[in-house]
Amino acid sequence: MAAKNAPLLSTRALNRATLERQLLLRRAALPAKEAIGHLVGLQAQNTRPPYFQLRARLEGFDPAELSSLMESREVVRIVTLRSTIHTHTAEDALTLRPLVQPARQRELHMFRHGLAGVDLDRLAALSRELVEERPRTMKELREELLRPWPEADPRALAVAARCLLPLVQVTPRGLWGRSGQVALTTAEHWLDSPPRPAASPDATVLRYLGAFGPASVKDMQMWAGLTRMREVFERLRPELLTFRDENGTELFDLPGAPRPDPDTPAPPRFLPEFDNVLLGHADRTRLIPPAYKGSNGVGNQAYGTVLVDGFLAALWRLDEAADEAVVTVQPLGETGPAARDEITREALETLKVMAPAPSHDVRFGTFVDVGA
Repeated sequence: MAAKNAPLLSTRALNRATLERQLLLRRAALPAKEAIGHLVGLQAQNTRPPYFQLRARLEGFDPAELSSLMESREVVRIVTLRSTIHTHTAEDALTLRPLVQPARQRELHMFRHGLAGVDLDRLAALSRELVEERPRTMKELREELLRPWPEADPRALAVAARCLLPLVQVTPRGLWGRSGQVALTTAEHWLDSPPRPAASPDATVLRYLGAFGPASVKDMQMWAGLTRMREVFERLRPELLTFRDENGTELFDLPGAPRPDPDTPAPPRFLPEFDNVLLGHADRTRLIPPAYKGSNGVGNQAYGTVLVDGFLAALWRLDEAADEAVVTVQPLGETGPAARDEITREALETLKVMAPAPSHDVRFGTFVDVGA
């Protein structure tokens, strides 16, 4: 708990501070690569969300810009934070993955029975040899790794390779308007780089606060998928500011970071499923009202979200055909005419950039049972 005399930040104040740092309070005139670095990566379980994340945040964003960065290998898709695929700059892929590597290796405990009798050092060496010879699919990895370990669980073998090695998904996977199966090689091979030292925990905490703060120790641990970060925050305490939220939780922040007036206007934003800003904190009430907790996903299925006045207020879905692209917006509560007009304008602007069909339409309706 925070000291009682620590300045209080209301939920709305936290909302505006987070939106500002996430480039969602106003679109930023930044190159896509710089934005990806500032945000410490983009959640990228699926291939299209990173493009929509940047569209919501950057002035004049063109999906071809991110696609070009992927083709030139300036950004890559790799499993890092929370054991989840992220789109990272090459530099971050090479340094953040070593930082979280111990957490990735601990995941192997879940597959220990399927890996009985498997020499993990040999598996890592053989897997590296295979994927650096040429990019391999998970199916190909399974088949090759079964040769020396025919009694092992095939899935466990391939997962072990992914946990032990910094595997990137090579293009054309992830390119805008193109498709490609998941094929993997090592980050070092794809980026023509020797292994790099891990990013320092201290520097990573500071970067996290710059993109997601003010935040608690638990928030940062949830975002990174790491534990035992309290000592890092304590080491940094002399150079940080401390606050408390409405629950009395201690929050840390950078002295020079923006904390806008809580009444700063926040225009509607269409965010894709698994957007960073919705996953960057243990306590997500700064963006998701308690009444809507869990509304933007059912099981492993997540939905696009609409922020209105900075908070989750609706879900959205894009349906594309050759002659028309339609956004369906499902409000989670009462939405007045003025808010609907703003939502419609933002949806149409998004469609112009992200769905260049001859005709665009925005509809309000129901497409999912949020109580499921």
